[in-house]
Amino acid sequence: MKKISILGSTGSIGTQTLDIIAHDPERYKVVGLSAGANVDLLIEQANQFKPAIVSLASKADAESVRSQIPAGTRIVYGEEGLIEVAAGTDADIAVTAIMGSRGLPATLAAIDAGKTIGLANKETLVTAGHIVMERAKERGVSILPIDSEHSAIFQCLNGEDRRSINQITLTASGGSFRDRTRAQLEGVTVAEALNHPNWSMGAKITIDSATMVNKGLEVIEAKWLFDVTYDQIDVIIHPESIIHSYVEFSDNSVIAQLGMPDMRVPIQYALSYPYRNATPTDRLNLAQIGKLHFREMDFERYPCLRLAFECGRLGQSAPAVFNAANEVAVARFLKGEISFLDIERILEKVVGQHDASDINDLQMIAEVDAWARRVAESA
Repeated sequence: MKKISILGSTGSIGTQTLDIIAHDPERYKVVGLSAGANVDLLIEQANQFKPAIVSLASKADAESVRSQIPAGTRIVYGEEGLIEVAAGTDADIAVTAIMGSRGLPATLAAIDAGKTIGLANKETLVTAGHIVMERAKERGVSILPIDSEHSAIFQCLNGEDRRSINQITLTASGGSFRDRTRAQLEGVTVAEALNHPNWSMGAKITIDSATMVNKGLEVIEAKWLFDVTYDQIDVIIHPESIIHSYVEFSDNSVIAQLGMPDMRVPIQYALSYPYRNATPTDRLNLAQIGKLHFREMDFERYPCLRLAFECGRLGQSAPAVFNAANEVAVARFLKGEISFLDIERILEKVVGQHDASDINDLQMIAEVDAWARRVAESA
């Protein structure tokens, strides 16, 4: 039986991870859960799975749930609580599904504790890929990607010589506005942006899909996960989201991973690796689907993706600035403070004002992150 801790248990990835576990209770046991402020759902999860420890964002929230949590479950809170869930249990796997850059310290703590990482928090590698991958290598820890695209590439590379990679291609659905011109993006609403045609995801990642920032973050993440150059990474629009990504090798052969657009498949693969277990998902019927479509990426239509490639190639602190500025811009859009197209304007402005520099520890990353957020708040 594998023991699992989940950082971000009340979010989209966290709840789907628990769905996988609930369908196979003989194989998995939940030992730790962390949530932000979604108190009611955490109470429900704690009573269903009875973990050894749960964590909430604030002391007040932690105190408020004490009488509603199973007697044997310890309650912690804040940054220290998050780290304790990540590293302080006997979990075999820590699923890191916290939104944004908050997941970095806890992920590093889990690596230091020797936990296998089920990585669903792409910002961890975007902001500190060099630190995280080096630490994992030193500790002999496996990082198993949960993003559908990176899981696909990981599966395509099983048993292959990494030196034979010609190119990695990430597929993109195109997001909520994939069939709109730039002129038609003027004045789009939050509700329209959150209406993703294929995937059921959280609000932030759904907006990132519409701007293509999400794909940009995945490009940077892929560079670190698979030790390739940016020239070896391509992005193509695939509206059906059936091919989750593919790899071209030195002999020009291509291996792709296909499946229905359901995040429970890559989650299950990370939990069960190196084995494959049954999932409560639909089977793929290509005859029923009939046709698959593809479009070349248009970097003028999606300038945020172009900017992500530029920041990735600059390296150093540039990706962290890109990520932090985007988190602020998306939050402002969701609150109705700015328009949809203002997101890319803010990103261009913040990145343009930043001189990339080396960042070699969490303190330096935090300082760069804070600077980018301040600028993005007033841009």
